[in-house]
Amino acid sequence: MEQRAAISPGLPRSNPTVSYWQDPPSSLASHRTTDALPTSVSVLIIGSGITGSSIAYNLLSQQPAPSVLLIEARTACSGATGRNGGHTKCASYRSFLENVSSLGEAEAVKIVRYEYACMKAVHAFAREHGIECDSWEGDTVDVIYDEDQWKLAKHAVKEIRKVLGESDPASVYHFWDTNEAETKLLTPGAFGAVSYEAGSLSPYKFVIGVLRLALEKGLNLQTETPAISMRATEKGWVVETVRGAINAEKVILSTNGYTAHLHPALQGVIVPLRGHMTAQRPGTRMPSEGLGTTYSFIYDDGYEYMIPRPRGSTFAGDIMIGGGLTKASQKGLNEFGTTDDTSHDPIIFNYLQKSTQTYFGCNWGDDHPEGRVRKAWTGIMGYSADGFPLVGPVPDEDNLFIAASFQGHGMVLCLLAAKALVQIMAGDNVAEMDRWFPKAFVITKERMKHKFQGRLHTTVPKDLEIKQPTRTLAV
Repeated sequence: MEQRAAISPGLPRSNPTVSYWQDPPSSLASHRTTDALPTSVSVLIIGSGITGSSIAYNLLSQQPAPSVLLIEARTACSGATGRNGGHTKCASYRSFLENVSSLGEAEAVKIVRYEYACMKAVHAFAREHGIECDSWEGDTVDVIYDEDQWKLAKHAVKEIRKVLGESDPASVYHFWDTNEAETKLLTPGAFGAVSYEAGSLSPYKFVIGVLRLALEKGLNLQTETPAISMRATEKGWVVETVRGAINAEKVILSTNGYTAHLHPALQGVIVPLRGHMTAQRPGTRMPSEGLGTTYSFIYDDGYEYMIPRPRGSTFAGDIMIGGGLTKASQKGLNEFGTTDDTSHDPIIFNYLQKSTQTYFGCNWGDDHPEGRVRKAWTGIMGYSADGFPLVGPVPDEDNLFIAASFQGHGMVLCLLAAKALVQIMAGDNVAEMDRWFPKAFVITKERMKHKFQGRLHTTVPKDLEIKQPTRTLAV
């Protein structure tokens, strides 16, 4: 893993795979607010995903608002946000016990409540601002195929309920036994399942909506403007792009897996991980009204996540399913450190293509006459050594800020992280922010020293492990 973490991410690649959400592209895809690239600005944001766009919106909502320039290497929202599964899902029980162990109970509780609040805030923001992004709120279910994972889920939920209180909405979970998982959730062969509140949306449409709001407030958006390098000056930063230099008083890196390209001190601190996604037409025996919940499928060393497209959306009933990392050679080791979203791992894609029929068994039926897979693509996520985002002023640098490394979990982390960063920059309501924003998310020198070991919170911690046979499904 050390060798993979040492690979420089470089710039985002030209001609990436096209995600389900980006077809057709928005009218803002290649937007440039001004023909000429501004040469000076108060705040420069690099990266136009959910984090960068939300930071821009929050900055421009201040009174008085600074001048804000947002640059994107490719088209608008062409990175991780525009390529994920569209799942607003916390799954906080999956990391709660380890967070209690490493951070303490109070901070672990703060993270649970933060994720839940962020999930709710995303859908509330879309609703309040009239962003048409197929926003859906309901339940999700984690179908579990490994006995240790099943026992861990029960233990973790018990602890969350005990600490948060059973009336807290972030501690509401429901368990399904083997028979219920098969008959009600249509997933034979599981030990059981756990359901809780979640949601889904088109992440691309959501971000485009946020960008439109920011543009109305005065944002200058410049797409297809890769940042090559940057250097500190007495007055801020000079960022060199393929279209010229920008003098900025403050720079914000919302570049996720690509961050070390611009700030090499973060090499190995944020490590890219390529993720794989597919959009599949449902089988002939799947419910004609569509599935009523989103899913994850959890096994001993990994998981898949699945989001049915809601009624009223384009291709309603389509199934978005991603994951499959550990099915690749060397448990997916070579997916770490890669930023090549122009291609894919054929083993992972083959696994994902078969996985829907595998998980639903005889409930799947025959494939759609037009074929099972409507679209397949990849995207680049950013991971840190301790499994938490990096938000705040970059240590040992003046006027350089970051909000990145969202662990493939950004839809329930980024929106409020953007709000927090803007508050940190302004020095406003710091005491109030401390009540809701986890200290574990703030970038520090100490966190930057941690050695990257890989993706966290996927396997059962050793001190909780009980060796039992794993239920495997033939693929």
